[in-house]
Amino acid sequence: MAAFNKFNQFVEDLAEKVHNLGSDTLKVLLTNTTPAATNAVKADLTEISAGNGYTAGGTAATVSSSAQTSGTYKLTLADVVFTASGGSIGPFRYAVLYNDTPTSPADPLIGWYDYGSSITLADTETLTVDFDATNGVLTLA
Repeated sequence: MAAFNKFNQFVEDLAEKVHNLGSDTLKVLLTNTTPAATNAVKADLTEISAGNGYTAGGTAATVSSSAQTSGTYKLTLADVVFTASGGSIGPFRYAVLYNDTPTSPADPLIGWYDYGSSITLADTETLTVDFDATNGVLTLA
């Protein structure tokens, strides 16, 4: 499984009430351009072209759990599946998690996964962004 990397701005955005991770609309987009930890919003990234089963802006990630226990918060998301249909999707190497709800700043970034090399999904192939159901996408202590 690819490792989660957080964007630096995400930390400040949490402290300044930009995110409500339990109720905001979180999405996963695909890119073939290396994200930088200093990127702050979706507009800082180059998303792959829409089509063949991939929608511009990516796919919504459903919150399975957003809770704290003994002072540690854990965000758990249901896996997101991309399926190529009518042609290929890609190439892409990175899956980026962002918040689609806030308008200021618009579409703040949370983190990304690096799959190690570029991937192209042929017609009918799928990619599952496997969010860790046990440990969560992220924890805050």
